[in-house]
Formats: sequence, structure tokens, C-alpha cells
Amino acid sequence: MGETHSGLILRGEASSQRATFLELFLDLVFVFALTRVSQRLITDFTTEQRILLSEAGQTLLLFLALWLLWATTAWITSTLEPDALAVQVVVVVTVVGSMVMAVALPQGFGERGLVFAGAYVSVQIGRILIFLLATHGRADPTDPAAPLRVLFWSGLTAVPWIIGGLLGEGAARGVLWSLAVTVDYIALTLGWPAPRLGRTRFSGQTLAEEHLAERYQQFLLIALGESIFVIGVTFSGGGGAFTPARTGAFGLALLTTVLFWRIYFYRAGQVLPLAITRARDPARLGQSVAYTHLTMIAGIVLTGVGYELSIAHPLGHNPPAWLFAVLGGPALFLVGRAGFEYQVFGRVSRSRVAGLILLGAVVPAMLNMSPLTIAGTAAGILLGVALLDFRRSHGRAPEQPAPPI
Repeated sequence: MGETHSGLILRGEASSQRATFLELFLDLVFVFALTRVSQRLITDFTTEQRILLSEAGQTLLLFLALWLLWATTAWITSTLEPDALAVQVVVVVTVVGSMVMAVALPQGFGERGLVFAGAYVSVQIGRILIFLLATHGRADPTDPAAPLRVLFWSGLTAVPWIIGGLLGEGAARGVLWSLAVTVDYIALTLGWPAPRLGRTRFSGQTLAEEHLAERYQQFLLIALGESIFVIGVTFSGGGGAFTPARTGAFGLALLTTVLFWRIYFYRAGQVLPLAITRARDPARLGQSVAYTHLTMIAGIVLTGVGYELSIAHPLGHNPPAWLFAVLGGPALFLVGRAGFEYQVFGRVSRSRVAGLILLGAVVPAMLNMSPLTIAGTAAGILLGVALLDFRRSHGRAPEQPAPPI
């Protein structure tokens, strides 16, 4: 276990694997942030004369920026001792910055664009400066150049983020921010390669495997909780009567949320901590599952939006774009879940593939159906996936993880 003179400590075997209360406090901010993402998507789907692909793409871009902050914070607290003062300050800075971004998100491509971009850049650069100041330039004793690499790339992408925020509403902001967030993700994946500084090697890094796995599990539960919040508010508010159609749509939404939980946690999600621990390269597996969780969480949020539309208009006209949410959300979740299953077990169940094929096959038949019917079809397919999982595992010993990485 390495230690700097500022008290910044690398994770060791004796370190607690549980998330700290400060980390859970950060999660509360992201509960709110996900509600802003959902509400912006609902506006994308219901406002007339909008280009859905463009509007939904903007919302996705803002969500990707938020997820990157959360995921990198989870990595920080899984590699460094979370009780160290510098780490706690970094988490608090992330809490404040993420909250500002969440508040600005509904108008992130409007009048609050500079606020969103400024908060994002401030967190990205500010966290590195805090570590450098607190440790006199040696935030990571095993790799002193690591923070400088991150600072190099954060400073590089800060330019399109800030210029995009300064520009008025238009395509230029979308182009600049798309470039910035793409570069941010590529730099993270490649280990922030920088001239004369090399690149960060994730393999062999000190890592609290169980802690990182638990953080991913907790965020997926946050997404499920946000979905429950959205459908609950829609059903109980707005002066809508508890008609059979609205009640049915509400019941289908709850069923789908339960099925997401079941399909995720049985069994890959349940054994994720053991999978990362047993992996040949735990750090690489820990990094890669961030992307499959991102895909699953995006699918859950999108599905929640679709069910809000179904509850509000269960028997009304079904614009074709709504199919993208009601059927596309579960499909996106299954894509992420299939990739996640491969990461944990080195294989993909046929039930995932069958579910994806069915979701795509029913699209033509659903074009003229009511939102309630479409929601029931999506829930039925997910129920079939869950039942196939149960049938395959019934009477057998619990499968043990066998990560290919």
C-alpha cells in the first residue's frame, strides 16, 4: 500500500469494500440528474415540430457527460482510500458540479449551455488540480505522471466544451460537444496517452474490486428507482383518473421495472463482485463493465419515458416515434445485458438474443396499435426472457463467473 506525505493512500486489502456515505450522497444527486434526463426526453417525444433523432441525441450527449463524471469518481474511490481528505474533497466537488449540470440540463442546449459546460470542465480539471496540490504533484506514487495525463486531455477537450457553451443554440454547439465527449471517452479508454508522459496502464492497478462492482450495482438500482419515480408521479399526478387503461399501463410499467431488476441481478449482476475479483485483469474488466452498465441504464431510462407516455395516453394515438422508447428501451437494455453477461461468464444466453429478435420483429405490427398494447408486448417479451432464465437455472447449481478478461 503506497502513501504520499499528504495522506493520500492507495487502496489496500484491509480497506473497506463498502461505499462510503459521501459516495451515497453523490448518488442522490444522480437520482435527480436522471429525472432531468427523463423529463428532457419526454419533451423530445411530445413537442411538435422537433427532429426526434437530433433532440434525443442532444439528451444522450448530456447524459454521457454526467455518466463520465460518476464513473470516473467510482474509479477514483476504488483505487484510492475514500476516507483520505483529498479524495473526499474531490467527491464533494463532483457532487456540486454534477448538481449544477443536472439543474442546467433541461436547457443544456439552450440558454444554460455555458453553465452546463462550465460545471463539467470545472469538475474535470478541478479534481486533478486538487490531487496535485494536496500531494505536491505526486497523486499516484506508482505512476506520478497519471494526473498530468488526465489534466492534458481535460484541458484539451475544455476548449470545445466552453466554445460550444458560448455559442448560441444551433448545430455548432452539438458538433463541438459531440467531438468533446467522444474524445473524453476515447482518452479514458486508451489511458489518456500524452506526449512524453506515456499512457496510464490500467492492468495491475490497485483496485477494490468488490467496491467498484457494488458502485455499478448501486447506480443501476438508481436508474430503476428513477423509473419508479417517473411512472409513479405520472400515474398519481396530473389529475388523471384511475381508469382501467391507465391502471393497466401503470401495472405494466411496474412489471417491466421488476423484470429489469430480475434479468440484471440473475445472475451476472449478483456475482459481479466475484467476477471482477476472479478476472485475470480485474482493472480492465472493471473498466469495460462501465460501458455495458451505461447501455443498460440508458435502456432503463428510455423505457421509463415510454411508459410515462403509455400511462398518460394509454389508448390514444401512437406516434411512430414512441415505439423507439417503448420497444427500443428494452432492446437497448438487453443489448447491454448480453454484453455484460459475456463479460461475467464468457457467453451470451439465447434468451437475450431471442428477446432482441422478438422486439425487432413486432415493430411493423405495433405501428397502428395503442400505447397500452405496445407496452404489454414489450413487458411480455421481457417476461419470456426472465422465464427462460429461470427454466435454464432451475435445479442446477448456481453458475460461477468465468470472465474472459
